[in-house]
Amino acid sequence: QVQLVESGGGLVQAGGSLRLSCAASARTYIMGWFRQAPGKEREFVATITWSRGSTYYADSVKGRFTISRDISKNTVYLQMNSLKPEDTAVYYCAATTVGATIRPRDYPYWGQGTQVTVSS
Repeated sequence: QVQLVESGGGLVQAGGSLRLSCAASARTYIMGWFRQAPGKEREFVATITWSRGSTYYADSVKGRFTISRDISKNTVYLQMNSLKPEDTAVYYCAATTVGATIRPRDYPYWGQGTQVTVSS
């Protein structure tokens, strides 16, 4: 079992920034960030591999969000800049050993989620 604990969400104005953190009890192959807005399906945001730090982003956040990891702290971060109202959602971190995947169903381990609200 892998426990994941997110933090760092909140309310921010459009154009502002937030940094989310996800502390993991153990390292798996890939960590991902996903988000879910009310009435919508959970969607992929970004992934990173623990070993090489290889990253991959959804087109909607590319150039604005940065995923990173601190191996010494078993923690993954999501730096979110130039936030838009459409970024409003509950953000989840997730872990998998499956491989390079952006499908939520391939991630067996999930955090509790943290709310991000961007006001216009």
